[in-house]
Amino acid sequence: MSKVKIFADSTCDLSRDLIKSNDISIVPLYVGFDENTYKDGIEITTKELYAKVEEYDKLPKTSAPSPLDFINAFKPFVKEGKDILYIGLSSNLSSTLQNAKIAASEFSDAKIEIVDSFNLSTGVGLLVMKAVDLAKENLGVEEIAKRIRGLVPMIETAFVPDTLDYLHKGGRCSSLQALMGSVLRIRPIIKVVDGGMIVGQKARGKREKILETMLENAIKDKDNMDKKRIFVTHAEGLEDAMFLKNKLEESLDVEEIIITDAGCVISSHCGPNTVGILYILN
Repeated sequence: MSKVKIFADSTCDLSRDLIKSNDISIVPLYVGFDENTYKDGIEITTKELYAKVEEYDKLPKTSAPSPLDFINAFKPFVKEGKDILYIGLSSNLSSTLQNAKIAASEFSDAKIEIVDSFNLSTGVGLLVMKAVDLAKENLGVEEIAKRIRGLVPMIETAFVPDTLDYLHKGGRCSSLQALMGSVLRIRPIIKVVDGGMIVGQKARGKREKILETMLENAIKDKDNMDKKRIFVTHAEGLEDAMFLKNKLEESLDVEEIIITDAGCVISSHCGPNTVGILYILN
């Protein structure tokens, strides 16, 4: 059994089955409406989140786990003599990683590696699952952390929102961009670059056109793509996720293409029926 205990936060968007079967520990972020605050993925689901957005007519506030949350999560495993590897949401998007570092500094005698994914959703999840693979090879925590940091720039994350409203309300795109997207039916492919979100490409017209463009981009990378796994991640957009998975299976030779649901924090920023393709380049 590996001495390394792998941690992530709830924005990694891995399924409960993957988390349980690979003994991954999750520290949840928070989503809140007025005085009510919920632990992402524990006390509220994505479907419930969108129902509350309709009820309150506003987006929730999201917040990072506190240093104490991380201390309480790490402590039992430190006592067991485990080395800890935490892979977290991009430091450019949240204070979550900084709070994990503060918590790690409280355990002076433990080996705790904090890795900035510079990514979100299953862009983080890909690194977490790669760490699981490496831990099964009985590598030490420092070596696993070193290899994962080397993979950070190789993560390809692209997703298509159904509307720009959520990104606009969450401060991720301007009023002008949102208006143009609505009036002109311009649909963007959002990319993650250097730990932040940018508009990678734009297309006008039907949603199917931009989904096909995202597919074509992924298929062009097939010769340079890690063949272990690809994620297709969605926020209440299973039909489109299934479409993308089937098309990818027709064109790519990879071990597994996994569909996962985006958690509440990610979903609150991108909106319902968002879908993405995420993989590692060699």
